[in-house]
Amino acid sequence: MKQYVMVVDIDRCIGCRGGCQVACKTEHEIALGDSRSKLYAMGPEGTYPNLSMYFMPVMCQQCANPSCVAVCPTGACYKDSADGVIKINKEMCIGCESCKNTCPYQTIIMNKELRVADKCTLCAERRERGEIPACVKNCSGQALIVGDIGDPGSSVSKALAKAEKEQCYQLQAEGNEPSGLFILRGAKWLEVLPHKYQNKKKEG
Repeated sequence: MKQYVMVVDIDRCIGCRGGCQVACKTEHEIALGDSRSKLYAMGPEGTYPNLSMYFMPVMCQQCANPSCVAVCPTGACYKDSADGVIKINKEMCIGCESCKNTCPYQTIIMNKELRVADKCTLCAERRERGEIPACVKNCSGQALIVGDIGDPGSSVSKALAKAEKEQCYQLQAEGNEPSGLFILRGAKWLEVLPHKYQNKKKEG
């Protein structure tokens, strides 16, 4: 089975928000005040003058064992067997917010106008047309990479192959086995939110 994921090359992210968040909001008509992704400023860490800081965009981690799918009472939230991406059938969604409340990465939002849940699908519609996700296309630092992690020839597999294993991280599993990966070379990996996240180096 294919598993499309987002790999974030953190060293290339400049924290502009315009590339990923604004492009996503424009592409999917996301309401003001909402975003399918979050951007965290990590640090500064260390003692002057030896300080480090980085920016970390976090979107749906396309988990292998997604808690959002498990709690959905109608089956509206599901993992697509065609690409491994978690999607929401808006016709079946009743707006109960179960998926939103159970997501440990806080990446599901509610469409207040339609009263349904909404989330990143790695721009499924664009990918079906043979195009790359809007956030990837508009990232000025080329920090975002999307592809099938099961395909050795994909862009994400090539990016991970170039990085050292100790430079590749995942968000804490929380039992849901996140598929997304983050590459961080020079700085210390920090917890995004102390009560929600812990670092987990890629194994293997």
